[in-house]
Order: sequence, then structure tokens, then C-alpha cells
Amino acid sequence: MGGAVCWSMLAVACGGDGKKASAGVTVRGSGGATDSGRVTQANARGESAGAIGRATATRPRLLFVGTSLTAGYGLEPEQAYPVLISQRIDSLGLAFEVVNAGVSGATSADTRRQVRWLVRQPVDVFVLETGANDGLRGLSVDSMRANLRAILDTVRLIHPRARLFLMQMEAPPNLGSRYTSDFEATFPAVAKESGATLIPFLLAGVAGQDALNQQDGIHPNERGERMVADNVWRALRPTLDPKGATR
Repeated sequence: MGGAVCWSMLAVACGGDGKKASAGVTVRGSGGATDSGRVTQANARGESAGAIGRATATRPRLLFVGTSLTAGYGLEPEQAYPVLISQRIDSLGLAFEVVNAGVSGATSADTRRQVRWLVRQPVDVFVLETGANDGLRGLSVDSMRANLRAILDTVRLIHPRARLFLMQMEAPPNLGSRYTSDFEATFPAVAKESGATLIPFLLAGVAGQDALNQQDGIHPNERGERMVADNVWRALRPTLDPKGATR
């Protein structure tokens, strides 16, 4: 993710520890409270012991799909950036239901297999964060690009009116400059092809900063997660709060 990040700890990076637990937290958009009773576990096929969350009749749904960076690996559930985003939504009196469907260790191929299950209920705003684990494992950039495109195309097919967002991710430098440049160029290209809005690098200002990360050197700590929420909010606010985006 940033060139300054220590990439030697690949076993734990981005939840790449073999765990496939979905955060599955539904944040109701009322006082920023997390509905902990809706935490579910998803297996590698995207099956669940229960619903991730059901959209209310009056609230549009904001769905975050991603890796451990979205799930809030190593943090309390209420510290994950989707919950912090929900608190900002609440503070502005905006009517959105927020769903965190981050899955630790997920690659873009994993997310592609799960996406139809994840979007089986209404989605108004879809935010995709994936690819970090592809880069950590040195997986094919062409395959990742096909997966990203397929995920966004699937959401568009099922929910044609949904607003799509794709987060820029960065690759570890130890895989060579060609791989790194091809990896990083994939995200704006796919966003343009899919009609998605590109969110700048999720960990901008956080990656490589010891004071902002957990001991693994990659996952943000509580302070770093607040900065991640700032990064995401700047990109989402014009859509979620168009009248107040310039305030």
C-alpha cells in the first residue's frame, strides 16, 4: 500500500491470516449506533448464518464491500471507518442505512464470487475496496482488473440506479516497478470503464506512519482509522450530502 510501508509481514497484512470473517455490521443511521445483533459470519462462498441487514422502507442503503481494511481488523467494531462514516451521516441528519461487509483476507476473486449474495437486497450507494490482498500475494493484475470490472458490472446489472465507488489501492514495491505501475493504473481505468467514481488511496497519510498503525505496520489503529474515514468521507460527501458538500 504505500512505498514506505514494511511489506515483509505479508502473513498478517490486510487480514491475510487465513481468516474469512465478515464484519457484517449494519449501522442504522440513528445516533450512529451499531446494531451488534446483526453481526454475521460469511464463509468463502459468501454464505451467511443470517442477513447482513435489511434496508428500511424509507432509508437508502450505503454498502461498503472490502477486505480487513473495511472490516476494521484489530479494532472494535464501532471504530471501523464505515461506522465513523455513519456517525457523520447521522450528525448531518441524512437518512442512510450503512452496511459494513468487509471480509478479512478477501481477494478480488473472493469478492467477485460473493457479490451477488452481498447485493441481494437494495443498494443505493456501493463502495468497493479490494485488491490489497491481490497485490500482497503478487496475483495477476489482469485477473484483478477482470474481477473489479465484473463486480461493478454485477452491481450495475442488479441495481442500475446505484452510485458506484471504487477505492484506489497501491501495490507493494518489492514486486517490481512494472507490476506496481500496472496495479495502480488498473483502478482509474476500471472506474472509467464502469462509470464508477474513484476514491483516492484509502490509506493516504496513514500508510507507513508508525503512530497511525497497529503493530503489523499495515492496519490502521484507532487514530489512523479516523484519518481513513476522512479520506473516504471527502469522496462520498458530494453524493450523500450534495447541498452541504462545500460546507
